[in-house]
Parts: sequence; C-alpha cells; structure tokens
Amino acid sequence: MHKTFYQFLMSQRDPENSDPLAHFADAAFFDQQFPQQEKEYEPLSEYLELNGSYLPSMSIFDQAFERYRASEGNFN
Repeated sequence: MHKTFYQFLMSQRDPENSDPLAHFADAAFFDQQFPQQEKEYEPLSEYLELNGSYLPSMSIFDQAFERYRASEGNFN
C-alpha cells in the first residue's frame, strides 16, 4: 500500500532540525485542514498555494513531493 503525501511528510518531522522540509512537516502537522489522504501533486499544490502561509516558498513543496515520489518508487 502506498503512503499518502501527508504520511511521507510526517516521517520528515523534526522540531530540532533547521531543514526547510522539517519545518514544512512540522507546520503541516498543525494544519488541521491539510489534505491528509491526497497522493497527487496538483490538489496538494493548489491547497498550499491558497492555504500554506506557513510555507515560505513553493519550491520546498516541490522538493518534498519529488522525495515523496522517489520514496514510493513512482518516477512518472
């Protein structure tokens, strides 16, 4: 069974880490509206563009999504 993006992101949480991905994961954890069941790029990107004020740059999401795809073995 493939993980959702949120499940992957939660595996990156580390409040002690200064890495932008760790900060993104921590912030998403506290975002009660985050689309936790989503696996696709477009709906996640749209959500974050409209609601992700905690994300200083969408490039952080892009990098995170690429890592997610690689972790799931989905390179398409």
